[in-house]
Amino acid sequence: MLGLALLGAAAVVPATAATPSPPDAAHRSGKLASHHSGASQHQTRPSAEHYADNAAAQALAHEIAERRGWDESWVQRWLAEAQKLPTVIRLITPAPSTVAKNWAAYRARFIEPGRIEAGVRFWQAQRAYLERAEATYGVPAWLVAGIIGVETFYGRLTGNFRALDALATLSLDFPASHPRAAERQAFFRGELETLLQLSLEQGVDPDQWRGSYAGAMGLPQFMPSSWQKFAIDFDGDGHTDLRRSPADAIGSVANYLKQHGWQTGMPTHYPVTLSADADLATLLAPDIRPTFTPERFQTLGAQLGAEGRQHRGPLALIELRNGDPDQGGAAPSYVAGSENFYAVTRYNWSSYYALAVIELGQAVQAALPR
Repeated sequence: MLGLALLGAAAVVPATAATPSPPDAAHRSGKLASHHSGASQHQTRPSAEHYADNAAAQALAHEIAERRGWDESWVQRWLAEAQKLPTVIRLITPAPSTVAKNWAAYRARFIEPGRIEAGVRFWQAQRAYLERAEATYGVPAWLVAGIIGVETFYGRLTGNFRALDALATLSLDFPASHPRAAERQAFFRGELETLLQLSLEQGVDPDQWRGSYAGAMGLPQFMPSSWQKFAIDFDGDGHTDLRRSPADAIGSVANYLKQHGWQTGMPTHYPVTLSADADLATLLAPDIRPTFTPERFQTLGAQLGAEGRQHRGPLALIELRNGDPDQGGAAPSYVAGSENFYAVTRYNWSSYYALAVIELGQAVQAALPR
């Protein structure tokens, strides 16, 4: 969501929240962007100032307490405990768009032997839960495995920022230079408030949550609001724990995708070949939102194979750039994305992220012992 997957490419974020940032700034807004976060590469807490004497923090605490009917002294105490983290401000600030997006380079970060091997071990250990999630929600086991693998390397890299600090920083000191600063700051204020709610409900002190620089937490890197809406107790122990329960993480990821439009049995994408006179301007205008019937797709010069031509439902032309051709890069890659491809982008609003998740999950499945 806004987790580990986001750190390292030209960044963007959605509704799960934060992951190493994929190279698609146009598709992320809410998981800052979960479900659904950037935790992997920045795991130390630098020294920082507390918000104890900050008038804006005190006003925000008053506002939250009044809206929720909470003891204001409790809210004031925890916002005073929060620290301003300059590293978080730096990481959330969009990088200059001087480096061309590169699908091949982005893909290589995730579809590699170490992560595939870890995915095989995860699948073998959690097979029963992966199979039950697929049976319950219709979301393939390989896709759930792909998401957890890209987000946190199967729980190996879940982030070490205090979520309280990260969310307070983004609520009170969101960089004004960001093109959508007001919208993003309002989003993070809501996430900070929800983190406090989670703390009350789960009996966890607000300073005990750890996660990404954007406040995404646990194996699936859920933002607090996604945790509230989509996390489930899948192992039946009476507690929803995305930090320590792989089963709960598996069920919650599947539930999130189902709630965001996943359709059982539909492929995520199809191969596509562009004719020399393809109308790219029209084909790419809707971005990643499925818009064209297969027939219209073909008319516009996007040629599908037999399976793609039989698809029932709209398609989108997904363009993945491979660097700048004028600087030695390759031509873009293209696929025809279905409504299920779009559903995956609701976890992280990036087509690069979505295809990496899909291909990692399928590579893990293919590597399972027969």
